[in-house]
This record gives sequence, structure tokens and C-alpha cells, in this order.
Amino acid sequence: MRTRRLWAEFLGFFVLAPVGVAVLLPPDWMFPVLFAVTAVGLWLLWRTPGVRLRDLMRGWASIDWRLVSGFALVTAVICYGVIQATRPGAMFGLFLHRRDLWLAIMVLYPLLSALPQELIFRPLFFERYGGLMPSVPVAVLINAGVFSLAHLMYWSWVVAGMTFAGGLVFAFTYARGRNFPQVVVLHAIAGNLIFTFGLGIYFYSGNVVRPF
Repeated sequence: MRTRRLWAEFLGFFVLAPVGVAVLLPPDWMFPVLFAVTAVGLWLLWRTPGVRLRDLMRGWASIDWRLVSGFALVTAVICYGVIQATRPGAMFGLFLHRRDLWLAIMVLYPLLSALPQELIFRPLFFERYGGLMPSVPVAVLINAGVFSLAHLMYWSWVVAGMTFAGGLVFAFTYARGRNFPQVVVLHAIAGNLIFTFGLGIYFYSGNVVRPF
């Protein structure tokens, strides 16, 4: 009975909810609904046996800064390649033309976006639903898949590809060491580089055009 309930939770939260948001709601409704869904996810995490939110924030001292540096370098190269291949005119657009907004994103993105997303997609996924997965590699792949699916609302292959790749890194890192601060730092760096290089044009609800 408990397994079926967890599967129902998992499918409803990680599959049906993002698809419903992307397909049924207008772009200006997306973020209020996503904030509500995030609140539900935090409540589920709080109710997960063995998980204490304050314990998740331990691990800052054991962050692998060589991994962080390597990830930042690779991500910067990928961002440069993607923006050059798809929208070269947007390169560094936010940084060059809206420095105030760029700076606000650099400060707020780690706290208001990376942190809550990581709470939902790493601890909630692995601690509450990880036991449903047949193996850790399968769990990592599925985690990256649902992380990408959560960005379906942007209807962009660029967003889908980048979030799947990032999801693989974040999921593997968390599954390997359960170091939550590590994945928050990685996610924050990825997001800030995306907006710095100009790829924020793909992660902006005002630009959403549904394919139907």
C-alpha cells in the first residue's frame, strides 16, 4: 500500500504537475503555480522519515572546490557554444544592457531558485522516492529526466537539453555523497552562467511560445 502511494505521489508531483503547468496554464500563471507546487514538495520533504531540513545544510566544509571549478569551466564553455550556435546576438545581453537586473539575478538566483529546486529534485527525490528505483544509476537518469521535464513550460530544446545535462551532474553528485550544499553551489553557478552568457532568453516565461 505504501509503495503504491509513493508511486502515486511521485507521478503526480514529478510528471503530471509539470506537464499540466506547461500544457494547460498561460505563461503568466506558471510561476505562482510552480511556487505552490514547490511548497507542497517542501511539505512532503518535511514529512519524509529520517530527513531533517537543518541537517541538509551541513556539508559546506566538505565541498569539493576542484569539482566546482571544473564544472564552472565546462559550463561556461557549453554556454558559450550554445549561445553562439543559436542566438549569437544575445551574447552577454543582460550583463551589457541591464546590469542592474543581471546583478540582482546573480545575488537572488542561488537563494530563490537554485536552493528550492535542489530541495525538491535532490533530497525529496532521493530520500522519499529513491527506494522505488531499481538502482542508483537508474535513479540518476530518472532524476535528470524529471528535472528536465519540470522545465517543459519553456517549450525549448535548448532548455530541455541543458537542464537534462545539469540534472545528471546534480543527481550524480547528490547520490554519490548526499552533500546538499555541493549541489546547491553547482546549480547556482550553472544558473548564473546561463544568465551571464545570455541564455536567460530561453528561461524567460515572457518568451514562451507553445507548439500548439
